[in-house]
Amino acid sequence: MDFVESPEQQMLRSAVAELAGRYGRDYVAEKVRTDGRTTELWAEAGRLGYLGVAVPEEYGGGGRGIYELHIVGEELAAAGCPLLLLVVSPAICGTVIATFGTEEQRKQWLPGFADGSLKMAFAITEPDAGSNSHRLSTVARRDGGDWLLSGRKVFISGVDEADSVLVVGRTEDARTGTLKPCLFVVPPDAAGVEYRPIEMAFAAPEKQFALFLDEVRLPADALVGSADAGLLQLFAGLNPERIMVAAQANGIGRYALDRAVRYGRERQVWDVPVGAHQGLAHPLAQAKIEVELARLMTQKAAALYDRAGTDPALHAAAGEAANMAKYAAAEAAGHALDRAIQIHGGNGMTVEYGLAPYWGGIRAAQIAPVSREMILNFVAQHSLGLPKSY
Repeated sequence: MDFVESPEQQMLRSAVAELAGRYGRDYVAEKVRTDGRTTELWAEAGRLGYLGVAVPEEYGGGGRGIYELHIVGEELAAAGCPLLLLVVSPAICGTVIATFGTEEQRKQWLPGFADGSLKMAFAITEPDAGSNSHRLSTVARRDGGDWLLSGRKVFISGVDEADSVLVVGRTEDARTGTLKPCLFVVPPDAAGVEYRPIEMAFAAPEKQFALFLDEVRLPADALVGSADAGLLQLFAGLNPERIMVAAQANGIGRYALDRAVRYGRERQVWDVPVGAHQGLAHPLAQAKIEVELARLMTQKAAALYDRAGTDPALHAAAGEAANMAKYAAAEAAGHALDRAIQIHGGNGMTVEYGLAPYWGGIRAAQIAPVSREMILNFVAQHSLGLPKSY
């Protein structure tokens, strides 16, 4: 066990931090103000190879793992410019296609993930299913050699920017009548597809959408993996999602603490810097400890995921760590941001000081992609062996 990142990983951190520093929170704030998208940052990160660090080399990627991708996500967020579609496109969709896609699908999609020339949204959440992925009602049925897909999805990020959407549906087992989860690549402009923006209370460059699928006809090769694989291929993408959400939350936690410390050193009220007062210093110190603990669990989760291979025990350990990392990071970032706002006083609530605009995103990280309550249920049942409550 080595708690020091390799020279290559340290170089990646430095390089991504340098890129992110040239954009920063002012860039994101301007995109929010003008209803723009982070197109320039995404394109440059793709051109430099950062978006594709986890894509296999034979498809134009860096050939590394989720660990390296989580470095990219954390460093971008630490500069105040998190990319939500980094979680969705290369982490979820790229991992699923690289693991379960046909060779033709890999050749079609992975090079675009590697250089950032394409984006793929991910659609799993439904209005009536909530956190229960076993109750998805989006259903695919065969029609000759095609599939017909119908259903409804909500809170789907970046559909307006996406070249395609990886939709989680269910196929019916003709022998048992059981509905099994499956994944389809769906063009957002296909006949029968409609998406509408969901107005959110917090502003971000990436928008949220409701997605409607009405008898959408898809060719046979739109199916990713097997129609009989069940939850296996779905969770291949969900654990990287949790790790990447944790990484971005850790980055925002670092961003908040950095701004709080700078303000605490410079701002004077009673003839000394406000950071000298223990009532402000100690909460920030506690937040620093929490963020570092969350970072450590995130690094553990990413390392376990990359090492798991075909080992079921390591996959289980990676899933446990991914859930714990996501929980810890979202909580720690929320505390760090709250305390950073507090030390700024009224300034902390302004757009100018660049803290309050991140509050909604961190609060969302405590809800999605899986709520903190469901993570606590998971840990209680699977880690502690307590009876299932639902």
